[in-house]
Amino acid sequence: MNRLRRKIDAILVEWSANKERMPLIIKGARQIGKTEAISHFADKHYQNVIAINFVLQKEYRSIFDDGYEVDAILRNISFLNPALKMEPGNTLIFFDELQACPDCATSLKAFKLDGRYDVICSGSLMGISYQEIESNSVGYKEDITMYPLDFEEYLWGKGYSDEQVEILYQHMRKLKPLPSTAMSVLREAFREYLILGGMPAVVWSFIQKGNYSGTLALQKQLLLDYEEDITKYAQGLEQTKILNVYRKIPVFLGKDNKKFQISKVAHGARSREYVGVSDWLKNAGIVNICYCLEHPELPLKGNYDPDNYRMYYGDTGLLIAALDDEAQADLRQNKNFGVYKGALFENIVAQMLVAQGYGLYFFRNRTATLEMDFFIRDAESLIPVEVKAKNGAAKSLNALIDNTAYPDIRRGIKLGDTNIGCNDKFITFPYALTFLLKRWIMERIQRANS
Repeated sequence: MNRLRRKIDAILVEWSANKERMPLIIKGARQIGKTEAISHFADKHYQNVIAINFVLQKEYRSIFDDGYEVDAILRNISFLNPALKMEPGNTLIFFDELQACPDCATSLKAFKLDGRYDVICSGSLMGISYQEIESNSVGYKEDITMYPLDFEEYLWGKGYSDEQVEILYQHMRKLKPLPSTAMSVLREAFREYLILGGMPAVVWSFIQKGNYSGTLALQKQLLLDYEEDITKYAQGLEQTKILNVYRKIPVFLGKDNKKFQISKVAHGARSREYVGVSDWLKNAGIVNICYCLEHPELPLKGNYDPDNYRMYYGDTGLLIAALDDEAQADLRQNKNFGVYKGALFENIVAQMLVAQGYGLYFFRNRTATLEMDFFIRDAESLIPVEVKAKNGAAKSLNALIDNTAYPDIRRGIKLGDTNIGCNDKFITFPYALTFLLKRWIMERIQRANS
């Protein structure tokens, strides 16, 4: 193996097999492997590949100056590099770093109508208004968001097969505990993933070396790279305010309620002065925001307080890099994964839920006597998800289920360092199986409707 297998690989193959395929935009946070995945796919499936990076090859930003017709664009490309081959029907044009040349998105309608060439664009979520881009070529392109490696991709990287992952799911589907050997291996692999996060460079280093040597340095560098990108791309908002918020995330995750409070970001900070900062970080793919529900009931959208939220890193590896030296030592030497009051587990679960397309919501009542980490839903009910840093009683989960004031809640899910199990109120899954939760929910809905 000379690369990490990614889920986007299969999506790209499926896209290329569709005779009605449209130009594709793959977007996501920086350094999550977009360019590598597209380049790997292009080399395997096309005889001719025209790869243009609008950051490294700034001269190509002018190829749209004569308009957006395909022939005019190709003519300008060939002037810049006459050696490129442009064979209709067997050529992929790969526009990388789309955020450096937003005009490129306007050309996608022309490429779709022309039909002679396949086009894939890749762009960082940072430094670009995708609302503006998405208004261009509407109906003539397809958008996909890519994320850091999820736990299934991590297992692939370690050499586990689809068949072995399917065995895990079948135990989950049947609510049958995993054998002790499988549970032990799964637990250890998940602990590795918890420390590493899902950034490809970090995971690849660990898999190649077989140890953590150098991984923390890579994570800390990624943390600094993101700060540098914030300084570079934060337009229209004060960079200092965005950096203040970004650097304070671990502080709030270390508190009992984990609530993000602008008033505590900097001395004298006021919410009105920081309007748009959290949204900027979320839109850049740097953080995942979890909103507090007004009431634990359906529907989820529109039933939350936009000013009451928790902020998690988009990749748990960044949270790891942000820990102080004492917490690092406790984590790595003593295997104390409960550092920062269980924030590591909540952060990784949030990351895994977002990668499956879930929005993030929590609940905490005004007296702080009832709290729930996340919520998902099936066809008819609301499902509270409790993340336990330590095995123990699920008091809030039981309270929500027993309370007749919350009729949308019938059963719950507890995630912990434990095997699969169930009782009459909730189902218990190991943290590691969170990546299969959406499939499990959807199959339950299908079985209920059949």
